[in-house]
Amino acid sequence: MKIALIGYGKMGKEIEQILISRGHTVTLIIDIDNAGDLNAENLRKADVAIEFTTPHTAFQNIVTCLEAGVPVVCGTTGWLDRYAEVEKLCNERKGTFFYASNYSVGVNVFFAVNRRLAELMERFPEYDVTVEETHHTQKKDAPSGTAITLAEGILGNLTRKKKWICGTTTEPAELEITSVRRSVVPGIHTVTYESDADLIAITHSAKSRKGLATGAVLAAEFICGKRGIFTMKDLMGID
Repeated sequence: MKIALIGYGKMGKEIEQILISRGHTVTLIIDIDNAGDLNAENLRKADVAIEFTTPHTAFQNIVTCLEAGVPVVCGTTGWLDRYAEVEKLCNERKGTFFYASNYSVGVNVFFAVNRRLAELMERFPEYDVTVEETHHTQKKDAPSGTAITLAEGILGNLTRKKKWICGTTTEPAELEITSVRRSVVPGIHTVTYESDADLIAITHSAKSRKGLATGAVLAAEFICGKRGIFTMKDLMGID
């Protein structure tokens, strides 16, 4: 495949290495210094675009790709208040869009385990549940997109929780997400169920960015030649 790489920070460089190792070609690299090169003419030299930038730039980057008729894989979080607009544009243009809050295969298995655990704990109201996420200090959004996906998986299967909040709460119907920022932490996510009797916790700890980068490349390979809107559930076949 020929790939346009939008965003060339630590994740972008990791994705580039995975692409090259799998025999793909990077035809366009967009960074902060050459943002003006992100246009239809340059994009159309690629089969797929992979977008990892910032919450403030992601939406327009996605729109530019879709308007150019180029499938786009997006890994930027923090912009989802405009997701419906992207979905509408993708459908109107008969385009291709792939979004995940986290592209790691391990994390997406973790999401499935989280949903199943919430189903099991529905019967046991004596257990309260919380989510904690820890990331490096450079991560711009809090809570992380991964933590929000975990929270939504819980809310969809545990009726005693009605909404999530970032911070502490004393309201039984609110799901507490704690966001911690430390230096040199790729990402740790923990879901904890606790009663007076015991504690159950599931955790995913990223060792590096490699899992995220590999998943993004797998997503690009998956959507090449397809039309529609896709997620990691489509790629992995996980309900």
